[in-house]
Amino acid sequence: MTDTILSVKDLQIDFKTFAGPVHAIRDVSFDLKRGETLAIVGESGSGKSVTVRSIMGLLANNSKIVTGEIMYNGADILKKTKRQLNAMRGNDVAMIFQDPMTSLDPTMPIGKQVAEPLLLHTKISKKKALAEAVRVLKLVGIQDAEERLKDYPHQFSGGQRQRIVIAIAIINHPQILLADEPTTALDVTIQAQIIHLLKEIQQKIDTSIIFITHDLGVVAGIADRVAVMYAGKIIEYGTVDEIFYNAQHPYTWGLLEAMPTLETDTDRLYAIPGTPPDLLDPPKGDAFAPRNPFAMQIDLEQQPPFFQVSPTHAAATWLLYPGAPKVELPPEIKRRREIWNSKYATKEA
Repeated sequence: MTDTILSVKDLQIDFKTFAGPVHAIRDVSFDLKRGETLAIVGESGSGKSVTVRSIMGLLANNSKIVTGEIMYNGADILKKTKRQLNAMRGNDVAMIFQDPMTSLDPTMPIGKQVAEPLLLHTKISKKKALAEAVRVLKLVGIQDAEERLKDYPHQFSGGQRQRIVIAIAIINHPQILLADEPTTALDVTIQAQIIHLLKEIQQKIDTSIIFITHDLGVVAGIADRVAVMYAGKIIEYGTVDEIFYNAQHPYTWGLLEAMPTLETDTDRLYAIPGTPPDLLDPPKGDAFAPRNPFAMQIDLEQQPPFFQVSPTHAAATWLLYPGAPKVELPPEIKRRREIWNSKYATKEA
């Protein structure tokens, strides 16, 4: 898995408001490899969904792409015409949205909705498209699919509706599947089923996935690599193990501390203090500095560059600067670091 199917470079997106431009996405860059799952995590408002919607060309009318490029199969998506984007959406690149009830048409039987992408992008007959819809509905775990083709979305449970949305997204075997918090509205048991389903489908149709979530617990079960976003910027990226057990950015530490584990022995979960910055006027230094108990003076004055931790792991924090002081790690992060050291130090020895 070495070849890149999607490359986002120096992406900047503003939103026009009455108060002025909101700098929602600020110099975001990342690659997606063929066959891998990249998770983008962060609090609400960090820019995750806007980043993914820009790949589909589904930004709001008041948005403006200031700079950047999104290269897919050698072509810049941002330079495609409306007609070219329509040909790409649902065919080469497909999206699973967060709420299946707003994704599905309540007035149309689900059989027609699942078959629609095939009818739009291929010359297949309606009869064959419906037969393929049955096959794909069975693939995503809808029982008695033939009998339920004429049923409407309200006749299915929440988990079943999300499976139908996934069926619509995968029926054309897209090369890239964008999943925008697809399990947020579901209970924990159904979440686990949907994640398992996505991994199975990925192997069967050989697709790459970008998975958006604010829940690091979900990431562990699906992702190969993780990019952490804060205030419109990616501030750390690495493999799942590197992010979970050797995180370097204090914001990532906060996300990990806020995630309940079997070792959690308190009645109250940790919450990162403070609120994200106002992106009408982004701070000139590290945007996380006001909420960062380890912030130094330089954090308020200059944005940190990425410091390479390993060939696959980097973080934008001044704590990685060679002359930076050593800090006392939070207990949960220290515990994870000990697991990392015991697991990988022996390999390197």
